[in-house]
Amino acid sequence: MAMAMTMAMYKPIKGQEEEDNGNRNKSLKSNDEDGVGGDHTIVDDSKTFILPTHSKQQHHQQRMKQQQQQQRLVSLDVFRGLTVALMILVDDAGGVLPAINHSPWNGLTLADVVMPFFLFMVGVSLGLTYKKLPSKAVATRKAILRALKLLVIGLFLQGGFLHGLNDLTFGVDMVQIRWMGILQRIAIGYLIGAMCEIWLKGDNHVASGLSMLRKYQLQWGAVVVLVSLYLSLLYGLYVPDWEYEIPVAASSSSPKIFRVKCGVRGTTGSACNAVGMIDRTVLGIQHLYRKPIYARTKACSINSPDYGPLPPDAPSWCQAPFDPEGLLSSVMAIVTCLVGLHYGHIIVHFKEHKDRILHWMVPSTCFVVLGLVLDLSGMHVNKALYTFSYMCVTAGAAGIVFTGIYMLVDVCGFRRPTLVLEWMGMHALMIFILATSNVLPVVMQGFYWKQPGNNILRLIGIGR
Repeated sequence: MAMAMTMAMYKPIKGQEEEDNGNRNKSLKSNDEDGVGGDHTIVDDSKTFILPTHSKQQHHQQRMKQQQQQQRLVSLDVFRGLTVALMILVDDAGGVLPAINHSPWNGLTLADVVMPFFLFMVGVSLGLTYKKLPSKAVATRKAILRALKLLVIGLFLQGGFLHGLNDLTFGVDMVQIRWMGILQRIAIGYLIGAMCEIWLKGDNHVASGLSMLRKYQLQWGAVVVLVSLYLSLLYGLYVPDWEYEIPVAASSSSPKIFRVKCGVRGTTGSACNAVGMIDRTVLGIQHLYRKPIYARTKACSINSPDYGPLPPDAPSWCQAPFDPEGLLSSVMAIVTCLVGLHYGHIIVHFKEHKDRILHWMVPSTCFVVLGLVLDLSGMHVNKALYTFSYMCVTAGAAGIVFTGIYMLVDVCGFRRPTLVLEWMGMHALMIFILATSNVLPVVMQGFYWKQPGNNILRLIGIGR
């Protein structure tokens, strides 16, 4: 997968406490840092007692030590680690196994679930992080700072600063910098999700699923607004003809200019969709991703579904830049984050395992069924456009997988088989940077003997 995937860890706002629902021994807390790890702990107050010989100070120290050693909410770490493992798998093996690589356009593959899985778990973590707030202003400031951190890291990793293997140059040409990317999209989803959780929730007590919907009705209203905005722009905007240019090998020659004929409205084809038009207009075509996924379609590659030479009758748009993490598609990505936020609310307000599983599985199943029905009705599942049907299917799948991991790890206690995934989930941002952004290979390639070609990577057969 050419894109990398990424992540968000969240630090709880100081002073947050768990709601008391009459079962304190199962209450959950969150202690996440920026990036993709988290610390979700289970507190057992029934085991806390004071010996008569203990002083107040000793008891306070004992409680502090006990809180520092609290057990993590393992299922979220395992789910995050599984997503990171899938990301690495499709990045490294996607070229060899096209069946798991990103779908060239319409359709769904294993690689296509990675991004929504990350966004989903960002939402779940937000539900645990912002349970109760001593100050909405302070929480807002911290959320903005964390989003900016992810945004800056994303610009560094995917904006063009590192030019890749076999190229020891670095730096960014601001005329061609890529503004959007994986971490940038997650930063946007995290920020909007955090603002909704901080400012758009009621104060009423939650005793049932209906009362929980009433408490967060403004957040669901935001979902309706975002979905309506996306659908109205995708199917309502007129897409005129457009053109792009490709530099030729000889620097003295003028670039080749290609003209794409559109003049349509409401299409979701590769060349004339509103998602690409908005990105070309707002961001500029020179700032978009230059290896478009539709270059692997049969119309654009003789090796489809892999990249390859152009067929003799290839359409003019095959080599045009297209950003899979564009502006309009990110609107629907935010909805995935807000769906995950709802699943985090279920953890906060329902303490019994059977209640959580029920409130997770019902909407997850409904999302998958709705997405498949929409796909059969003509609203195709499409990752590049992040269509509404794609959001439904992938968010529902994320909910089902998360529920299964929760049952396996937190309910049944099968933690040992998932220790590797748990560790990967706790260090997801570090793994993302090292494994998917060429940071480690570029650093290794930077140490050579006499000539740049004599480096460690060349010695072990990488980068030839």
